[in-house]
Amino acid sequence: MKKQILIVDDEISILKLLNFLLSRDYDLVIKQNGAEAMSWLEEGNDPSIIISDLMMPYIDGSSFIRNLKVSGFYRETPIILLSGADDLEAIVKDMPFKADRYLKKPFNPTDLKTYISDILSQSN
Repeated sequence: MKKQILIVDDEISILKLLNFLLSRDYDLVIKQNGAEAMSWLEEGNDPSIIISDLMMPYIDGSSFIRNLKVSGFYRETPIILLSGADDLEAIVKDMPFKADRYLKKPFNPTDLKTYISDILSQSN
């Protein structure tokens, strides 16, 4: 059975790229903003990893991660943060709740795949 990855991003091009890169190896659930993702999670879904954009409408990536980390249920769910922000390292450093990994857009697909397999191998 494939591991499930929740992808949250408002950029259609990134969603298509991630779908192309990951759909063969993983069961992907794609949401276009943090509000949609939270609703899906509140239905009782439990992905193996969450890949989230930082800058999104409705609920931004930082708020989305905070909501996950303060919840009892998703506190341990690994998160990979994607962002085109120029000061991504500073933003991540100042976030009260940390992502497990982060990548600056445009990102190297090999790095993302490596992060995912590293995280999944640690959680088994």
